[in-house]
Formats: sequence, C-alpha cells, structure tokens
Amino acid sequence: MTEMIQQVCSRFQTAQGRQKSYADRRRLDLEFQVRDTVLLKVSPWKGVICFRKRGKLGPRFIGPFKVINRVGKVAYRMDHLEKLSQIDTTFHVLQLQQYIADESTVIPLEEIQVDDRLNYIKRPVVILDKKTKDLRKKRVELMKVQW
Repeated sequence: MTEMIQQVCSRFQTAQGRQKSYADRRRLDLEFQVRDTVLLKVSPWKGVICFRKRGKLGPRFIGPFKVINRVGKVAYRMDHLEKLSQIDTTFHVLQLQQYIADESTVIPLEEIQVDDRLNYIKRPVVILDKKTKDLRKKRVELMKVQW
C-alpha cells in the first residue's frame, strides 16, 4: 500500500514538474523603469468604460501612459488622463505592455487634407498595373493604384 502511495506521489511530482516547465517557457519576466511608456490592457474594464468601438473591433490596449513609480515587485503606478479618473492608477505587470513608438506609422499633419465635411481626401499618385478580367458575360477592368 505504501509503495502505491509513493508511486502516485512520484507521478504527481513528475507531472507537476512537466507542467511547470511548460508554463515557464511562456512566462515573461516583464520589468519597466520609471518614465517608460506602456500600453494598458482594456479587457478587465469591458462594460465599465467604453473605448471607441465595442466587441471584436474594440482596442485591446490603450495608451501610451508613463510609469511614475514601482509599487512592490509586480505593480506599477501610472500617470493617466482625466478620462480614466474612476480607475485606480496602480496596475499589475500583466496588465501592461511595452510601448514602442514606430516612426513609420506617424503621419505628418501637413500631408493630411480634409474637406469642409471633415472627410479625409485620398488622391491616387500613380497607376502601377492595369489588366482586364473576363467573366462569363462581362469584362472587368482591374487597376493597381498607389495612393
């Protein structure tokens, strides 16, 4: 009987060690410095605050926000806007994501043209390619346009 208990215990330890190794592979040790910019995960507040769109097209992260100081080992205090005044400023590290500004995605304001109804005006720059597609009863002209 004691041999069976020892065998069960050893199998539990083997399984526990295996599961721990799987979990450790995916675990990230995130650490932020003061004055870093981070994004904040939206999912815990679904239904509390509406961020632009709802459902599938809603944002996953909002921000960027600056880290003011570190509270404990895994918590950080953020500097946020008045829109989030009803939410506490201290967040767990798993609710944060490093913000890396990509200069290629920033559009200079001089290039944006807006009409009187505040619609963005796009104009084609060059027609790159042109071909005709034959369907059963008609022909369709296809053009590849650089905007």
